[in-house]
Amino acid sequence: MLWIKRFSGLVSAAMVLIVLSPSLQSFPPAEAIRSSHHDSNLRLHVPAGVGVSLNRFSFRKAPTFRNADECRSGESGIPAGISVCDPNLVHVAITLDVEYLRGSIAAVHSILHHSLCPESVFFHFLVSENNLESLVRSTFPKLNFKVYYFDPEIVRSLISTSVRQALEQPLNYARNYLADLLEPCVSRIIYLDSDLVVVDDIFKLWTTRLGSRTIGAPEYCHANFTKYFTASFWSNQQFSSAFAGRRPCYFNTGVMVIDLEKWRRNGYTKRIERWMEIQKSDRIYELGSLPPFLLVFAGHVAPIEHRWNQHGLGGDNVRGSCRDLHPGPVSLLHWSGSGKPWLRLDSKRPCPLDALWAPYDLYGHSH
Repeated sequence: MLWIKRFSGLVSAAMVLIVLSPSLQSFPPAEAIRSSHHDSNLRLHVPAGVGVSLNRFSFRKAPTFRNADECRSGESGIPAGISVCDPNLVHVAITLDVEYLRGSIAAVHSILHHSLCPESVFFHFLVSENNLESLVRSTFPKLNFKVYYFDPEIVRSLISTSVRQALEQPLNYARNYLADLLEPCVSRIIYLDSDLVVVDDIFKLWTTRLGSRTIGAPEYCHANFTKYFTASFWSNQQFSSAFAGRRPCYFNTGVMVIDLEKWRRNGYTKRIERWMEIQKSDRIYELGSLPPFLLVFAGHVAPIEHRWNQHGLGGDNVRGSCRDLHPGPVSLLHWSGSGKPWLRLDSKRPCPLDALWAPYDLYGHSH
């Protein structure tokens, strides 16, 4: 276990394994998760011909996760056929696409494993291709979830070139439209990227207090905020004055708690789209979907503990670029950046921290 030496000296190797390894942590068993049958009138139509072959994917079936005795459910638990409008649910949104499918499955697995009340978590999967629902169901037979089709044409004309091609994919912008895609009864959502694992009870993140704010996220005010925009942005008072009267800080949009009611009421989707239109004509930033969020929300974010987004673990996928954990406790590990743990593990050239993602991987044979 030589890779442990790479960890910060703030935590011992033993503590890291106890906190993060699925094989060493479990919750008291109670009622097994009951199947959630989709309400057919809630399904969104997926246009014919929008699909992809999944023959190359083979995921193992996840174990059945059981509620702890402390959960609100009695002997029967949450009933089968649960409504997405149940006020007691924890709502989590994740995108599903072929390139990151393995990561999305691992993220779901990690959330279920560490949730005290896993059957109270409802997943909202955003897709731009069909054939994925049956794969999710075969991997997680007891999962409460719904699939939402996001039409790439909604945003395709608004996307400008970025420093990485992956940042230009339409589904990367689906988070901007959660308030439109999800049922009006869903008033709050946790949005998570596909390249992370949760190693704590997601309910703790769900109960984050947003106060008057619309979104909550870990902020990083020590980061050089100016680098997220071009020189032409800062030299144009009409653009740079967007931050007047607020102290903007960088935040990563891969982990957010969003008040959808406030979002809908204030029309934030249109505000984000407006900045994307300006980007097309004036080139005010280089990084995909992040800068429009910063323009609209930076300085108006409810701060969340950094433990909920230990980000940047993907590095830049260059030899020697492996990252260590940030100082402090860990509730979520995020492989943001171009290096993804499943690709490095498959190539037999993993970074040390990729070993913490591997136990949640359900692809093919176990590691």
